[in-house]
Amino acid sequence: MPVVQMHDLAHGQAHPHDHGHDHGGDHAHDRVHDHAHDGAHSHSHAAHDHGHDHGHRHAVAPGSEFLRIEQEILSENDRFAGVNRAWFAERAILALNIVSSPGAGKTSLLTETIRRLAGRLPVAVIEGDQETDNDARRIREAGAAAIQINTGRGCHLDAHSVGHAAEQLDPAPGSVLFIENVGNLVCPAAFDLGEACKVAILSTTEGVDKPIKYPDMFAASELLLLNKVDLLPHLDFDVAEALDYARRVNPAIEAIQVSARSGEGIDLWIDWLERRHRAIVQVRVDALDAEAAALRSCLGIDAPGKPLTVVAGR
Repeated sequence: MPVVQMHDLAHGQAHPHDHGHDHGGDHAHDRVHDHAHDGAHSHSHAAHDHGHDHGHRHAVAPGSEFLRIEQEILSENDRFAGVNRAWFAERAILALNIVSSPGAGKTSLLTETIRRLAGRLPVAVIEGDQETDNDARRIREAGAAAIQINTGRGCHLDAHSVGHAAEQLDPAPGSVLFIENVGNLVCPAAFDLGEACKVAILSTTEGVDKPIKYPDMFAASELLLLNKVDLLPHLDFDVAEALDYARRVNPAIEAIQVSARSGEGIDLWIDWLERRHRAIVQVRVDALDAEAAALRSCLGIDAPGKPLTVVAGR
């Protein structure tokens, strides 16, 4: 399988979009190097030139010319996120943006989740890291198709790179698509990827006050997975205090205590996933029903199963 190099795109090279690979087979070499991001998706991403370095966007002073550039970057990202969201909705794909600080256990939790979902739901994963494809290889070993995005100096994924990756990964209709973002509790909070929601992972090996130190991320997340609870007997970590801090910044956030190692709470997490997946599929079914009803009306068919009668003048 070819290695997809995207870091030279700013110099005018084209995006290769090879859909000839077997998604059920070995994806060990699928990598997207997301250093510069200009190009075109076949699902309506227009050609453009970002020309920015995400790794420095938070170091500029408000009110400067850089703030205007930052606003333009976010606006452009939101446009691509809208394209991604429509692409996922059309295929009834539940796309989740998995966010955390480094070392919180995102990949271990995902590999256990993939094993639990085997035979229940199709799963695909977009992996985001600055370098290496180590996590993507772990995901494939667990049984899911995966593609790697390497961001280089970038501290987060953006909607354009995710759109390219989703296009090449080509998850099956009705899939759960996990987007494992770069380990960072700051930058990814500002970038919509077109996902259904963000899922924040906080591990018991971190401070209980992470949610109020990094409020944007927890405010933007719909679900908090408190990970590594198997270590609680060995740690000075107050679960109630951590959840209280999370709800101070986001009163609506749901929380599930989990451990990829012991399996604690994983069934609750799987139940949550299946409920969200059913809701996504139902939205698509309702949309198709509405389209079918409109077509029947246009063709003069009053009800499903009624013989087709074309009304004159229509």
